Amino acid sequence: MRRKKIKILYKDKDILVCEKPSGMPVSSDKTGDMDLMHQLKNQIYFEEGLNEEPEFYLVHRLDRPVGGVMVFARNKDAAADLSRQIREHCFEKDYQAVLTGWLPQSEGTWRDFLWKDSSANRSKVVKEGTKGAKEAILDYEVIDMMESDKMKFTYCLIHLRTGRHHQIRVQTSSRGFGIWGDTKYHPQFQKTKKKYREIGLHAARIAFTHPSTGERMEFYSEPTGEAFRLLEMEDI
Repeated sequence: MRRKKIKILYKDKDILVCEKPSGMPVSSDKTGDMDLMHQLKNQIYFEEGLNEEPEFYLVHRLDRPVGGVMVFARNKDAAADLSRQIREHCFEKDYQAVLTGWLPQSEGTWRDFLWKDSSANRSKVVKEGTKGAKEAILDYEVIDMMESDKMKFTYCLIHLRTGRHHQIRVQTSSRGFGIWGDTKYHPQFQKTKKKYREIGLHAARIAFTHPSTGERMEFYSEPTGEAFRLLEMEDI
């Protein structure tokens, strides 16, 4: 089966910006499914007529069921600079999300401490001071609220101030407003037999400073998938 080409938004000798498809892992995992890194290497190898496999360095991640915009470094210096920007909170990440339930406030900030259970590949909210816990902060803004015959929805923007493991999924579900389709953290979707390869979470925007030129760059990606098609229904 021929694989669909990855949409590339920008590339030069230092970085490559693309749209990650939902349902595809960023790097190889135990499933053995084609991952974004290897797909990009194959694609760029042929598109640029290279003599050897290109190098890509991972500086941030998106969960497998999450689609959206990502940047990869193409050399060690660029990777180090982008990683520094992430550590120093100069790298901006904004998401669009479809949550179940109606948020009581139109905007706000959520602050928690998350602990990662590596053996289960899950994170959870714990008390401040818990060994191994890391602070997690996000800002949200409600775009719209709607209701179907099955559930209520909140469509919102989320700005990450920190980048913790499964952060948005954990912080929303811990407050009773889980992400649509999230079978890992949303109790309602854990009960269904349907396998969801995508969830109502999309990396819509990233902004950073180019590692070589110093230019401030912004890239956007429009959400797709079943969750976001719900928003287009007139009689939801």
